[in-house]
Order: sequence, then C-alpha cells, then structure tokens
Amino acid sequence: MNKVLLLILSLGISSVFAQENPEEIYLQVHFLYGSKPAKKFKKTEKRWFGGILGGHVGLGLDSNQILNFTRKGKFHIFPSKKRKHSTFLLSNAKEFYSILGSNSDQMKKAIIFIPITAEQKAIFEQVAQKYLQEIPYDYAFFGMRCAAATYDVLAQMGIMKSYKRSKISRKIFYPRKLRKRLLAMALQNNWTIIRCEGTTCRKWERDIPKKLLTQAK
Repeated sequence: MNKVLLLILSLGISSVFAQENPEEIYLQVHFLYGSKPAKKFKKTEKRWFGGILGGHVGLGLDSNQILNFTRKGKFHIFPSKKRKHSTFLLSNAKEFYSILGSNSDQMKKAIIFIPITAEQKAIFEQVAQKYLQEIPYDYAFFGMRCAAATYDVLAQMGIMKSYKRSKISRKIFYPRKLRKRLLAMALQNNWTIIRCEGTTCRKWERDIPKKLLTQAK
C-alpha cells in the first residue's frame, strides 16, 4: 500500500523518517510547485518567476542540505560555455522553500523519498562535491535549469535514464516534467510521498489526479 502523506513539511521530517527506517538510505527529492495569483488575489499577490509552470527542485539526503541549481548573474536565453551564470547551492529547507521570495509555509511542496544503495549515496556525494566546486554548465532558458540539472544527478545515480545534456534540457524543460515522472515511479514502487498544500491565495500546479491518490491510500 503506497504511503501518501498529507501534512505540513518541517525540518524535522527527515529525522522522523530516518528513525522509522534506521537501516535504509533515502534520497529526498524536494519540489516547490509553480503558481500564479488566484483570481480574487491578483491585486495583492505578486507574480512569481516562472508562473504556473515554474517552481524549483533539489536533492538531499536530509532536509538540512538540499543540492539545487540556480541562476547567478544575468539570465541567458541560450547557454554560454564561457560565461556560466549559474551555481549549485546547498540549502536548508527554509532557504530552499523561500527561494522565490515568499514565506516557506505558504508554498505548495512535495518530497519524494527514493530508497538508494550505499553505492548510489556515494555517487550522489561525489557529484555534489564536484558540482559545488566547479559549475558544470550555464543556466539558460533553452538549456540546463533546476529540473534538468536534478535529472542529470539522478541519471548519474542510475535512478533515471541517461541522456546527453542537450536532450535532458529539452525533455525536462521545467520541474513538472521531472515531478510527474518521479510521482509515477513513486506510486509504482511504493515510495513515500510527503505533500503540503500551499496558500489558497494562489493557483498551484496540479499533477497528482485524485483518482491516483485514492488508489494509493
């Protein structure tokens, strides 16, 4: 029976989950959903970068260190090999979920817990260290962004199918493209999903049909 939990995310989630499964290793995939102001709140709510197909995504072994890829400097339409206006960050949950400039408890969020082996854990740590020390690619609209960069790391761990970066950037154009794939895998493989609905002042992305949620419980 699939574990789909609807609750408020907090910094303590990872430690609670670890206590329930002390001998297992989990990779957490943290998703921040895209949104736009709800009809009644268009005058009071700000427009956030990316809109309904925006959002953000990162990876971590716990909620205190989430590896995520973001822009640093001028926003490029097409990627530049010489001027990489990008960076990989290690963020805690509060920093990560406030990246769009709003309070983290207002966000619609999801964490997918993927069981991994010790070897996959080592690969993740090696890739994270490498990417934090030397940026592998530029951040660009028609190039690598947060979702494609996350897929890149997952592919190196053997969790997702490996492609050339140019193909990854086309296939995983924004977070929802990756999230739908991982949610389907989570439901199929009985992975734990922790979700939190965002403020009703905004219209959020919807990507888990109610029918699937009902079947998964």
